Amino acid sequence: MNGRIRVAALLLALLLLPWPLAGTASAAAGPAVTLSTSQAGTGDSVTVSGNNWPARTLLMLLVCGRATPARGLVGGTNSCANADGRAVTTDADGHFSRRLPVAEPPDPCPCVVHVATATGAKKQADAVFEVAGHAIEPLPAETGKGRLTVLTATRLQGSSGLLTWFGAPPTRKLVLTVGNPGTATVKDPVFQVGPAHGVFAPEWDERQWRGTIGPGKKARVELPVELSAGAHGDYTVSLKYDGKVIADRSWDVGRPWGVTLFWFLLCLVVPAALFRIGMAIVDRVRPPGPSRPSRATRRPATNIASASALTPTSTSTLPWFAPGTAPGAAAAGRLSAPHDDRPTHPTHPTDPQGQTTGQTGPTTSPTTSPTTSPTTPGRKGTM
Repeated sequence: MNGRIRVAALLLALLLLPWPLAGTASAAAGPAVTLSTSQAGTGDSVTVSGNNWPARTLLMLLVCGRATPARGLVGGTNSCANADGRAVTTDADGHFSRRLPVAEPPDPCPCVVHVATATGAKKQADAVFEVAGHAIEPLPAETGKGRLTVLTATRLQGSSGLLTWFGAPPTRKLVLTVGNPGTATVKDPVFQVGPAHGVFAPEWDERQWRGTIGPGKKARVELPVELSAGAHGDYTVSLKYDGKVIADRSWDVGRPWGVTLFWFLLCLVVPAALFRIGMAIVDRVRPPGPSRPSRATRRPATNIASASALTPTSTSTLPWFAPGTAPGAAAAGRLSAPHDDRPTHPTHPTDPQGQTTGQTGPTTSPTTSPTTSPTTPGRKGTM
């Protein structure tokens, strides 16, 4: 009885074991790429198929030179025919199929068809491909990846100029000394420099340093750092190599006061200019009124004063006064100084009865007799 139970349990285990093992093997296999042909010339096309890729993911397909599936892209994507690449999206099961035109890459073969994810998690795969008629050269010797460590404190060199004061991008040089504690030579290492403002994440930008660092050697590295235009405040510049942050440095960026001054002057000058233009337009468009003469009738004040001094004033007679009796009429009609119109002495004496004793003769004009006074009338009496 026990033997039969053991046999049944063993058979059941054998039936169930292959399913999880197959799923595990499929997951461990990773993304795969297959080609419809391993060789084609320029102008032809090749069908690229793949499986085990992330579902609903955008992929990039490129023909690259100076690469093998074992070493990957030695020259990076700069050795690929990027202009003739194609994009494809995987289905729900992670499969895809796409025709790719064959073009000569900028670097010589060995060549591969390189497939990599453009979105989501980073995954890539290569398939050996030969471009007919393209040059073939051996790959450079592998020198090893090597390791780098920071030996001195990191510092920022440089200063801000006048343009930075007016909003130009601040620039500095990140200077540090690194050493190679490994056994492999590091040649032309690629660093990642990432400035971060406040609590925001760094924006990484690749910076390649040209040079070779042998095992146990050290070198001085200078990498340019540039912020966005108008940046100011507290920044932190981080340095990453081989996926690890190896150094960071704080940077207090001054405010571009020139921009503030520009906006202040703009807000001050523009309203004043608009006000002056508006007043000029209003002054030209407004019609002349009784209290405001027109431009054609305006005269300088000196001319008006001189004209009023030379022109005698005339006073109009008010309707409730008789002509010549209005207040100020006599003064308005008289130009000389006031004087008494009465004679200085009577021309003829009178007797007590009121009759004259003499006869008045004609008055001699000052022009006929210079000896006769103009105020004394001439007499002609009879005895």
